[in-house]
Amino acid sequence: MCGFEKIIGQTQPIRILTTLLQNGNVPHALTFIGNQGIGKHTVATMFAMLCNCVGNVDAKNTNQSDSKQAITIGSIHSAPQIPNSELIYNPCGVCKVCRKIKSGNHPDIILIKPSGQFIKIEQIRDLRLIITMKPYSAKLRVVIIDDAQTMNQAAANALLKVLEEPPDRTVFILIAKNKRDLLPTITSRCQPIRFHPISLQHIEAMLMTQKNVVPEKATVLAAMSYGSFSKALSLLENDWINRRDLLIRTIWPGTVNARSVQSSAMIMALAARFARDKDNITEILDGIKSWLRDLLIYRYCPEKMINYDLIDKIHYMSEQITVGTLLEKLEAVQTAERKIRANANLRLTLDSLFMQLTR
Repeated sequence: MCGFEKIIGQTQPIRILTTLLQNGNVPHALTFIGNQGIGKHTVATMFAMLCNCVGNVDAKNTNQSDSKQAITIGSIHSAPQIPNSELIYNPCGVCKVCRKIKSGNHPDIILIKPSGQFIKIEQIRDLRLIITMKPYSAKLRVVIIDDAQTMNQAAANALLKVLEEPPDRTVFILIAKNKRDLLPTITSRCQPIRFHPISLQHIEAMLMTQKNVVPEKATVLAAMSYGSFSKALSLLENDWINRRDLLIRTIWPGTVNARSVQSSAMIMALAARFARDKDNITEILDGIKSWLRDLLIYRYCPEKMINYDLIDKIHYMSEQITVGTLLEKLEAVQTAERKIRANANLRLTLDSLFMQLTR
């Protein structure tokens, strides 16, 4: 599969985009909003391919040559009426243009992503210089700004000036998790397209069929993925379930048959181990929150738990900890997250957090 059909669970945004192109009225700026890992960047790249493809389009389009279609960059407007028919537009995926875009080597398909933690004003200034010139060879130049919410204030203001007077034959695609993370003055100049989380059943099935994950494990990974297949794969590759079990055994060692208290040395050793795994600290903290969440909701909605495979321990532990204590521990995790985002010392932050969790 080389077309949109390989993208799971995003039929609605794909139909909107293909309808805009079929109508010959593509807005000069779009925002792709939704969780990470659900296909936003892939759809943006494929849309750039579709706008510029010079090969054969889907057989249903044989009477309407994509390569000759005029593309009008329009103003912001409401989403078009979406036909009930199946998708009829796909890039060929094999022509020279498609291959260049897919490999990231097309001069008129520009990708901007954070340099470090932020997208900086220098990157937007460089972009402004590039787009003052006509596209090198593309019918439609596409600028994809990934993690657009990471633009600092200066970069966002510089981009705003571009969007106020957009260049011809150029469309901007801003990719972000939440619309509220972008300046209102920017979002008001972009047509929003919302991407939805992939269903847990889809993710569970893909893990079992593509990665041969056993059903019980696939269910837990799908629940932890929050609708993102790439996150589910990351959890699988990082052996998250075994790390979760180690975390729970060390910080909450109680079992159905006995209760024990781990030594401070063991807890600090675990904090040191996880502090060395800086790239995966978000997954670790998400895992702690999912465990505390399960202890809370087991009393009220056990069917909505994430850690299904630990139901016996959750049943036992939920009876040992009060709701007030669980809420305090959740607040401690959220405080640790804020400190880490503010570049606090990771080891000291985890030391403090793990000690609070064991009280």
